[in-house]
Amino acid sequence: MNKKEIIFVLLSEFADWEGAYIATCLNTGVKPGRPILYTTGTMSITKEPVLSIGGFKVLPDYDINTLPEEYAGLVLVGGSGWFTPEAMQIVPLVEKAIQENKLVAGICNASVFLGMHGFLNNIKHTSNRLDYLKQYAGEKYTGEANYIINQQAVRDGNIVTASGTAPVEFCREILYALEAETPEIIEESYQYYKNGFLPQ
Repeated sequence: MNKKEIIFVLLSEFADWEGAYIATCLNTGVKPGRPILYTTGTMSITKEPVLSIGGFKVLPDYDINTLPEEYAGLVLVGGSGWFTPEAMQIVPLVEKAIQENKLVAGICNASVFLGMHGFLNNIKHTSNRLDYLKQYAGEKYTGEANYIINQQAVRDGNIVTASGTAPVEFCREILYALEAETPEIIEESYQYYKNGFLPQ
């Protein structure tokens, strides 16, 4: 079976934990012993090592010039890098992915980046808080009416957004968008990561 590749976009000072659950579920299977439909890759502006907030160095598989055409989706991992000029180079990539109906998922400041460039104006979405989103996204963001309050992760078609405190909810909505497993197993996985093993 040919696995479809999901690309994790990492900018300088990315938030280690925000992509961890979904990367694990995609790369090793949502549940042990089940078919694995996807594989994961990483990309950044260049192929130089990218340093996370937690101090991990990641050597990206791709840069913006070597990304393969046939990838199945983009996961924009949050962090302060989405507010830097270098993030502008990701905009055409996101535009193309949306036009091709591929997954585009942004968490924390990556969701603000999506708002900053008008990608959230006509879809249901969330972020770190509406006031935070409006403050940092600026005048291109006109989607306040579509902001879902008190929901940590929102899926509208193939676009997923989440607050920075919701990596597990982010994972669940991406799994649904990708149809990576049955709804029952996706929910089982969510409960496992959210609540862990309960004391006996």
